[in-house]
Amino acid sequence: MLASELEEFHKRADAAEEGIREIKREIALLYHTQYVCTKCLLIKEKEKTIEKLQQENIKLKHRLEILKRTIETLKDKSSTMPNISESNDVISINNTLCKIFQKAINEAYPNVSNPPVIVTTSNNPKFGDYQCNSAMPLARQLSSGGTKKNPRDVANDIMSKLEKSVLIDKYEIAGAGFINIYLKRDFGQSTLSSWLKMNKVPPPYVKKKKVIVDFSSPNVAKEMHVGHLRSTIIGESISRLLEYLEHDVLRLNHVGDWGTQFGMLIAHLQDKFPNYSTITPPIQDLQAFYKESKTRFDSDEEFKKRAYQCVVKLQAFEPDITKAWKMICDVSRKEFEKVYTRLDIKLIERGESFYQKRMESIVKELESKNLLEEDNGRKVMWGEKHGNGIPLTIIKSDGGFTYDTSDMAAIKQRVEEEKAEWVIYVTDAGQSLHFQMLISCAKRADILKDFHRIDHVGFGVVLGEDKKKFKTRSGDTVKLTELLDEGLKRALQKLKEKERDKVLSEEELKTAQESVAYGCIKYADLLHNRNHEYVFSFDKMLEDKGNTAVYLLYALTRIRSIARTANITQEELRERVHDTPISLEHEKEWKLAKVLLKFPDVILSISQDLFLHPLCEFCYEISCAFMEFYDKCYCVEKDQAGVIVKIHMGRILLTEVTAIVLEKCFALLGLKPVQRM
Repeated sequence: MLASELEEFHKRADAAEEGIREIKREIALLYHTQYVCTKCLLIKEKEKTIEKLQQENIKLKHRLEILKRTIETLKDKSSTMPNISESNDVISINNTLCKIFQKAINEAYPNVSNPPVIVTTSNNPKFGDYQCNSAMPLARQLSSGGTKKNPRDVANDIMSKLEKSVLIDKYEIAGAGFINIYLKRDFGQSTLSSWLKMNKVPPPYVKKKKVIVDFSSPNVAKEMHVGHLRSTIIGESISRLLEYLEHDVLRLNHVGDWGTQFGMLIAHLQDKFPNYSTITPPIQDLQAFYKESKTRFDSDEEFKKRAYQCVVKLQAFEPDITKAWKMICDVSRKEFEKVYTRLDIKLIERGESFYQKRMESIVKELESKNLLEEDNGRKVMWGEKHGNGIPLTIIKSDGGFTYDTSDMAAIKQRVEEEKAEWVIYVTDAGQSLHFQMLISCAKRADILKDFHRIDHVGFGVVLGEDKKKFKTRSGDTVKLTELLDEGLKRALQKLKEKERDKVLSEEELKTAQESVAYGCIKYADLLHNRNHEYVFSFDKMLEDKGNTAVYLLYALTRIRSIARTANITQEELRERVHDTPISLEHEKEWKLAKVLLKFPDVILSISQDLFLHPLCEFCYEISCAFMEFYDKCYCVEKDQAGVIVKIHMGRILLTEVTAIVLEKCFALLGLKPVQRM
């Protein structure tokens, strides 16, 4: 165990320190003796001993630092020999292999500081299941320090220090110094059986944090459009993944519900529906209402003055004006909720209005710290490196607040009042510079501490099939409700082309239609690297071949149907897993199992960089490995009359655990599988 090893090294280091102090005391006493020759000899011997002890102590301290760094990344109970008998343990193969090789490299080369530990998945079974590629860079590092050694010899030195592990069947050296790693099938069987017994994949261990995810963020009185699609879908999946890892996640919808536009909306409401305070006006079409008020605001100076007066009254919370504002917000909120319900999005609304008083406070705080500078009548704030980028405008020249002000107030509220340790902003990549400056200014104001993690999850724009920004034929921005309606229409067409309407009930057809329509829109977005633009194409999204939601949903439905074909209930499967080993003898069985075992590593990687496309690629990899297995390994054998003559229960269990892993991936991506499609 690393913890006990650390304690042992602490004891040895303390003993070495005490030995050095004792010898130094003896030398001091010798200097006071009268026997000069004997004294000189004894002093030289003692000094040699000190030199040896000091060298040993340097090694011990180096080893201690390595152990401390390693332990920080582990649970208290962690060790290089995972205990897979504990059903709640989910083993990260990559992390475990890194620990094993780090220990071996440190023992083989104790004087090398921060040696490279490189473990990768092998793409070719001839070269093992995983590979350690540390020998080459380590040989270069040794060479730069004056020790010439070829990589293959370095690999042999590492191999000589490798310990046995419940994960590893064997190691072998290949080529210039690659170390091939082969997993044990017993480990695979034990792990997959554990998941099957629990009927779920428990999450890998991470240190739990209070996390705030800020996403979607539409503006009140404007309809949600395709520009909100990516933030909403990406933010939802990130929230689901972090909740799965058992972080304390607060999902916030930072809606635009404050500012000048509300002055013009309220002034227009007063004119068009003067009795709004007693009779609820019919303003369901807020988009049209907004356009009317904006036209007046741009063309009528008198109306513009009244609009600004309404803004002042709103900021003073005058009852009639506040009632009009709430009325407009409520209409918008109901429209937003319709979209969120259709896409299965969960959010807590906390608009800019929430931070109004906090904006006043943050301005006073920044002024008291002399962090604001005058700039042509406005007050700006620079980040830690003055002059880099564009400063935040905290107060406009007319004395009003800005988005920068509300963002500074929000980040302070989130880390100080909500006690968030990690804040994630999901917005388009065009705002990356703004968030760089926001984070820098918050650090300079001592709002953000070293332990806070702040991420801006940026993304590219959605393009139409003409490779230009996605718009309607008339040039308007595509409304989200219209996009979802079109998705439903296309999905139904696709299902009817496959004649699914002839075998599914009306209710089943509707469920399948919604699953395909909303699933394909979400998956097409998440499949692409979020930093890149992507082309929105229903035709490509609805293809039933390749890496699409339709193909994966069909694949899971087929997998789930295997047990039904064999007339085996879920209860029977749960019972049989206790006395029947999952079959991993055939190469295709073992290949599928090894793909499934990568799940914890995929999840841990995403939690670090917040890129979701590897999870989509992993789903497709599972489906492809499953089809290879299914083609070569019969789960249910029938005679010519279609009567079942043999059931391979070990393979049925493998199909079941495949379904469990795929369903968890789908849940994280926001896809809803159906029993029949």
